[in-house]
Amino acid sequence: MDFALNEIQQELKEQARSWLSSRYPLDRDWEAPPDDRWSELEELGWLDVAAADLAFVEEALLLEEMGYALYPGPYLAHVTGQNDVFGTGGTIATVDPTRPLLRMPNGSSETPRLRAAMAAEAVGVAQRALDFGIEHAKTRMQFGKPIGTYQAVSHQLADTYTDVELARSLAYWAAWCVAEDGEQAAIAAAAAKAFATEAAVAACERSIQVHGGIGFTWEHPLHRFYKRALWLEGLGTRPAQLRVEVADALLGVAVTA
Repeated sequence: MDFALNEIQQELKEQARSWLSSRYPLDRDWEAPPDDRWSELEELGWLDVAAADLAFVEEALLLEEMGYALYPGPYLAHVTGQNDVFGTGGTIATVDPTRPLLRMPNGSSETPRLRAAMAAEAVGVAQRALDFGIEHAKTRMQFGKPIGTYQAVSHQLADTYTDVELARSLAYWAAWCVAEDGEQAAIAAAAAKAFATEAAVAACERSIQVHGGIGFTWEHPLHRFYKRALWLEGLGTRPAQLRVEVADALLGVAVTA
């Protein structure tokens, strides 16, 4: 089976990257109130992909690009039907200031769709952290050479690259399973969220290390991506417990955490 993106999906991903980068540049005013540009998303057709004969896989691609741009709006809640988790009234501050929450009412469920969506967004965050690290490693000179030539730096980036590619594969698999309402949707989504969110956190931490002193400053946007990664990792079931769910599904027996 060919899991490569088709022409329509690739074009959608490229258009999303272009639009988001123009609307949410890295030099934006991060302290300004979040602007979700909801009416523009509606015009783009992102709020009803079914009308364009697209499915959740395409929404996952959009979420990946939103993670890459650190989009501040509630698109994640919209595509997963979890609008009760986000809102403007009675919000709860989180580690990521662009992502306030509402308390989930009794009976709310953490669906495979939500987990797969969070995994897709985490992939975008991880990819951006990797790109930050690569750019810095190629341009920052030390002892007359780019710092990327040193193993202490290059190995960090190589580890992140491996994590990002595996996280992307898991996220796409989960999105496809959810779109097809497949039997493996639950296990795929659990595996994807567990791995992708942890990969995003690790990618940010490694990139901060690669950047040295500048990576720890408020001026560099890395800390904002790190906060989004922590938000994604921390919302709902934690990765360790998700792996227990995966083990239960694989073994057919209850596994003790």
